[in-house]
Amino acid sequence: MPESIRIGDYVHAPATSGLEATGYAKPGEFELSDFLTRWDVLHNDALQVLPERIHPTAQIHPTAIIGDDVIIGPGVRVHEFSTVRKQSVLAAGVSIGFGCEVTHSFVGENTVLGHQVGIGHSIIGTNAHLSANLVIAAISLWNYDMRTPVKEIVLHGPGDEPPYRCATPRFGGLIGDHVQTGSMITLGPGIAVGRHSTIAASVCMGSSIVPADSVVRSSTPKLVIERRRI
Repeated sequence: MPESIRIGDYVHAPATSGLEATGYAKPGEFELSDFLTRWDVLHNDALQVLPERIHPTAQIHPTAIIGDDVIIGPGVRVHEFSTVRKQSVLAAGVSIGFGCEVTHSFVGENTVLGHQVGIGHSIIGTNAHLSANLVIAAISLWNYDMRTPVKEIVLHGPGDEPPYRCATPRFGGLIGDHVQTGSMITLGPGIAVGRHSTIAASVCMGSSIVPADSVVRSSTPKLVIERRRI
């Protein structure tokens, strides 16, 4: 298990989203746990320096709900009955499908969320494609009361190494650039998926680190992770 997880090893910095003067401009400088503990402050600072919170070229359906502290970049599309809230960022070119919920998450440039996708407290890279009915959970089921979580999210790797500690009870996932998924998937709480990986339909996994260029598929009752061949 790595002692360090650098966000820049998973996601590229936004290049055309107007975030150059904010903490979102250089994700490679952040250790994951450090970013998670500082996220609220970084977002509030970004709101102070951005000239406009929602870019005028963004297309937001009248039935969509956008929180007062959400940042939306150029060319973003938010479709019917979707909710984007609680200090989320949609970088340039993002597409949010029908009936999605995005909570306290960063969605990288040109990433697509299919219909009825729910993500919370997550960082999604560029040019990713998350298909319909995918959920990234952010709170451990094993809290005494999930409304007030206290159980720290950790990531486990193979073997008996100590887990990576995220220093927060609320973390969904770090999903790398160009990751693609099938439908009906549950991830988290706590997952890191390396760049150019593919997750097949019906996978349910959390508290894990998936290397770059992997294929993850479910072979009940065993979860199989293998090297991607293309």
